[in-house]
Amino acid sequence: MKNRLTTLSVFLAIMTVPLAAYAQGKVGVINISAAIGGTAEGKKAIADLQTKFLPRQQELERLQKEIQGIQDQLSKQPSILSDEEQRRLSRDLEDKQKILKRSTDDAQTDFNADRDEAISRIGKKMVRILGDYAPQNGFILVIDGAQIPIYYAAKDIDLTGEMVKRYDAANPVSEAGAPASPPAHPPSPPAAKPK
Repeated sequence: MKNRLTTLSVFLAIMTVPLAAYAQGKVGVINISAAIGGTAEGKKAIADLQTKFLPRQQELERLQKEIQGIQDQLSKQPSILSDEEQRRLSRDLEDKQKILKRSTDDAQTDFNADRDEAISRIGKKMVRILGDYAPQNGFILVIDGAQIPIYYAAKDIDLTGEMVKRYDAANPVSEAGAPASPPAHPPSPPAAKPK
């Protein structure tokens, strides 16, 4: 649903740009994830994450080997093991599987949080740079080719302020905060500005 709304927003933004603006400006496409990962800081962040989480990964692999060993013992030696030993191994297996699942989930959650923080930190700087680069180089619109969110749009194609004004005019709010009755006639569109 979010992608559909984003795609619709991009389409509407493009459709509202006067034809003269197309001749005067450019539209750019960026894969922001690849750009972030391709920076020196991005590569370092990835390497740091791998180093940080290597001990946890090794612990999870060790635990997985223990579980596999118990499973092998239970499946290959059932006639040799006493009933009590089979029950003990089964309980041990169950306990280790629970620990593995919880540890894997915790490690994944922690990794995702650290990764997301790094992407956000680098991404904010990347978008600032992109925001400076685009107008200096004649871009009126920059979209992410992988996700289609807009990271930069020329001010004259940003309809946000105009849509807020029109929405508020069509849906006024009284002083008490409750919606007031809408006006009898919808507001007419403003006259086009001469260029």
